[in-house]
Amino acid sequence: MLNIGRTRNQPRPNRSMPLGGLDYADPKRKGNVAGKIILAAALTALCIIMLKQSPTFSTPSRFSMREEGVTHVLVTGGAGYIGSHAALRLLKDGYRVTIVDNLSRGNIGAVKVLQELFPEPGRLQFTYADLGDSKAVDKIFSENAFDAVMHFAAVAYVGESTMDPLKYYHNITSNTLVVLESIAAHKVKTLIYSSTCATYGEPDKMPITEDTPQFPINPYGKAKKMAEDMILDFSRNSDMAVMILRYFNVIGSDPEGRLGEAPRPELREHGRISGACFDAARGIIPGLKVKGTDYKTHDGTCIRDYIDVSDLVDAHVKALEKAMPGKVGIYNVGTGQGRSVKEFVEACKKATGVDIKVDFLPRRPGDYAEVFSDPTKIRVELNWTAQHTDLQKSLRVAWRWQKAHKNGYGSPLVMAS
Repeated sequence: MLNIGRTRNQPRPNRSMPLGGLDYADPKRKGNVAGKIILAAALTALCIIMLKQSPTFSTPSRFSMREEGVTHVLVTGGAGYIGSHAALRLLKDGYRVTIVDNLSRGNIGAVKVLQELFPEPGRLQFTYADLGDSKAVDKIFSENAFDAVMHFAAVAYVGESTMDPLKYYHNITSNTLVVLESIAAHKVKTLIYSSTCATYGEPDKMPITEDTPQFPINPYGKAKKMAEDMILDFSRNSDMAVMILRYFNVIGSDPEGRLGEAPRPELREHGRISGACFDAARGIIPGLKVKGTDYKTHDGTCIRDYIDVSDLVDAHVKALEKAMPGKVGIYNVGTGQGRSVKEFVEACKKATGVDIKVDFLPRRPGDYAEVFSDPTKIRVELNWTAQHTDLQKSLRVAWRWQKAHKNGYGSPLVMAS
């Protein structure tokens, strides 16, 4: 330590002076100190009183507590197209919902719609977080009492996955591991996993059943299968209830016009065919590009099973209701009917009333010729059947939302880094 000395020619006025082993304090100084102490104590007491009157001081967040008769569901990716529709259905059915999303693909506008529809305390909360941040994810789980997780969050474009495969393995496989670790650490009872028919690849036989071998042919399907495998391996030594839903091509929107599909403009090249059809109908793009006309199908274009988003979220809710501790359920979610891309385009033309220009191009890497489901298992075990099977009607409902929301949900929120 350093001893720093200083000299003074004269003693400071009003300085305490020793007297018989005691300090003799100047009475004016003593009064000032006492006054300051009293004032500080009074202000502290006032602050405590005000804080105690605040509902958040003595009452923990309702999201951090379990309440009898209330099921709290974490919806990852709940600001996205499918996740937001699932959150809407859960809220309508009386569930408590926490949405976690990093808004890289989702829309804060969708969350705002949900918040306006369900403003009551303890119904809905939104947390901005990236599932790749294990500390942030663990913090979310530690601060909330989740009964179940619906894991939607994922990048989900086949074409993009072939161009940037590492992004898909990180976002889907690695991030699912982070979520699964927090589920295990905090003993969450139920997981509903959003998977895809892309895990099957291009099977030799149609329709696809849950027993069809899984040989994915693109990074998107491979990453999803890896995530499934992790979940299944973990479940073998766990009492967690697991439901894995492998669904097909999603279309449509909320029939009451509250939510819709609004992908980022820069992702239009990779997006769903429905989005491309609507963009062409609105003149945002000059026409529709159909990639691949030489597949071994009746008209040369790919055949897909188009499932309405309302039916899809209904399957998720039924899976949540039927989930059993220590049991795993794996289900295909589709209509059981395949439609070609050309048939889809004709239905879109009729739904929009626009004679969309179509350009036919070579195949896109990673695509498969024909995929449609056998939904028998989910019908028998979960009592679920697709109700919205009129392709043109589903597209008409989605088109109505598109026309009413020409800028989607508005400008995307720019989050601070």
